[in-house]
Amino acid sequence: MLAACAAALAVTAQGAARAPRDLLVSSQLERIRPIAAGEAEDTDPTDASASHADELIVSVRFANASDRILDAIRITSPIPPDLSYVSDSASGPGADVLYSVDGGRSFGRPEELTMQAPDGSVRGAEPADYTHVRWVLRTSLDAGASGVARFRAVPR
Repeated sequence: MLAACAAALAVTAQGAARAPRDLLVSSQLERIRPIAAGEAEDTDPTDASASHADELIVSVRFANASDRILDAIRITSPIPPDLSYVSDSASGPGADVLYSVDGGRSFGRPEELTMQAPDGSVRGAEPADYTHVRWVLRTSLDAGASGVARFRAVPR
C-alpha cells in the first residue's frame, strides 16, 4: 500500500520561477508505526505494508536552485486516495496552509470548505474530505534556500 500511496504523490510547485528547474520539489512518505509493549523495535524496514494503526508523514522538500530570489511560491501535494488527512497536522514554516476538497481545482481554509451531502444539503468539509494540501509561502525564497512542509495521514 505504501508504494501505491507514494506513486500518488505528484507534488507540484508554482511561482515566479523562470525555468522549470529553478524550484526543485520532491516528496517522501514515511511510516510511523507504534511499538507495542514488549514488541521488538527491530522490525523489517523493507516491509512496506501499512496497517490502520500506522500513521504516515508526507514530507515535501523544496529548494530554490536558481541564483535569484523566487516570489509567490505555492506548493501543492495531493493526498493519496488510500489515505485520510489528520486534522491540524499540516505544517510549513513561513507558509499559509490551504486545502482542497474538489481534486485540487480550488483551495481554502478549513472553515471555508463545504461539501454537498447526498440529500443535497451543504455541510462543512471534514479533514477526511480533503484531496490536496497547498502551502503558500508568505515571503520570497532566497537563492539556494530550501524548506520542508509536512502533513500526517492515516490509511482509510
